[in-house]
Amino acid sequence: MKIVFIGSVEFSLKVLEKLIDLNAGIVGVCTREYSKFNSDFADLTPICKKNNIPYKFVDDINTKDNIQWIKSLDPDIIFCFGWSSLIKKELLNLPPTGVIGYHPAKLPQNRGRHPLIWALVLGLDKTASTFFFMDEGADSGDILSQVEFKIDINDDARSLYNKTINIALEQIGDFLPKLENNTYKRIKQDHSKANYWRKRTRKDGEIDFRMSARAIYNLVRALTKPYVGAHLVYNGKDVKIWKVNEESYDNVDNIEAGKVLEVKDNTVLVKCYDNIVRIVEHEFEQLPKEGEYL
Repeated sequence: MKIVFIGSVEFSLKVLEKLIDLNAGIVGVCTREYSKFNSDFADLTPICKKNNIPYKFVDDINTKDNIQWIKSLDPDIIFCFGWSSLIKKELLNLPPTGVIGYHPAKLPQNRGRHPLIWALVLGLDKTASTFFFMDEGADSGDILSQVEFKIDINDDARSLYNKTINIALEQIGDFLPKLENNTYKRIKQDHSKANYWRKRTRKDGEIDFRMSARAIYNLVRALTKPYVGAHLVYNGKDVKIWKVNEESYDNVDNIEAGKVLEVKDNTVLVKCYDNIVRIVEHEFEQLPKEGEYL
């Protein structure tokens, strides 16, 4: 089975490494030379060079030139993992078996943008790792493989990203031979149960201490590395916040949201709407003072 691989992020790299370990027939790789918008961008070219796999830098995967290059490789199937733009009909119809995509959510629920981030922001306690046959919609094609797993309250973007990678690699080991010997199954999605998460904006990453302590905790853990980080505004400047802890504090019922209660050991204790958070990892150039408001 001849496979063309499309991807440009850390997840793509881990999957490509797995496929090579499984001796999958990778005949070509489409990737990006750099990315302005993927904070988890990964360079796939070293592994391609090491394994003598032809590769092509692309921006719009749907151009005639790129489609012609893929067509010249005569793929049986295309794997597209970690690509932030839709694949159009001509390319979807090119390989006989189709194009396999990936979405870390329990499809048909939670289609759309930033699935790991929104799952953490919303405080979900479970999600799923889903491989599916791509169609012209967004995450709406038939499911090839889906594994549900728990999101722990201590998970953040990094640990959840790692969980999805580890589970996805196990799934690939299971379904790859089924694709090769044509014993795989396609499970249609129930579109009536679908919802779509929107693209995140800068405002979505701003901490407002009128939020609950849990909401702030969820926001910060959702946007921590490998993503862009949550932020607050202090003295007119954005300050990145990478980690906070929820804490209890006596006699805070009459204290306004945003008041700094303590500055100690490079941490900042702040009153929220309902409780307290301690800012543990941050990029303050100068720490705020006790009694100030954030």
